[in-house]
Parts: sequence; C-alpha cells; structure tokens
Amino acid sequence: QVELVESGGGLVQPGGSLRLSCAGSGTIFRFIMDDMGWYRQAPGKQRELVASITESGDVKYGDSIEGRFTISRDNSKVTVNLQMNSLQPEDTAVYYCNMRLGARDYWGQGTQVTVSS
Repeated sequence: QVELVESGGGLVQPGGSLRLSCAGSGTIFRFIMDDMGWYRQAPGKQRELVASITESGDVKYGDSIEGRFTISRDNSKVTVNLQMNSLQPEDTAVYYCNMRLGARDYWGQGTQVTVSS
C-alpha cells in the first residue's frame, strides 16, 4: 500500500510562516523517487505547481512564489518539506504532496493552508 501523509497546514496571519512536511510509506518507496514536490489548488482554480525538487536536488518554483518558499527532501526518510515564509492571503489553498517515479505519480490527500487576519 502506497501512502503519502502530509502535515503542517493550518491558519496563519499574513506575513507569517508555515512548514509543510510529507512522508511516503509503502514498498514502492524502496526506490528513490525521481521528483518530489508540492502543488496547490485554491477554490475555483486549477491545481498549480508550488515547488518541485529532483533526485539530484534541482529545484523549480511556481511563478507566484517569488523566493518566499524553500523546498527540501530527504531520500533516506522519503520526505519532502516546504518552508513557506511571508505568506499572503493569495497563498490560501489545499496543498498536495507529490512524488513521481518514472511515469507514475503519487499524491497525498492534501492539507489546508489558510492565510487570513
């Protein structure tokens, strides 16, 4: 059974910070994932890339992130983390963890991030 478990979401005021974590479990994760990342989906909008990191550590961020977030991964623990700083109301969304091996994508169930005063 494959499972991605996310944690760290919640309510934060504008300008605040949150750290999201995602851990993979299951026999498939005896292989090192190609890419790990975070996506988000706000109400009425399409799911979009927040950040991704390759096995070799190359990172890519969504256009709206503008240096505020930092993604990291630990292959030995099968975890991917997202440090989010300077959060704004437009960052409010459900955040989904993603891990990719070859052509196969694995998704977490999502964690809510709400930025509001």
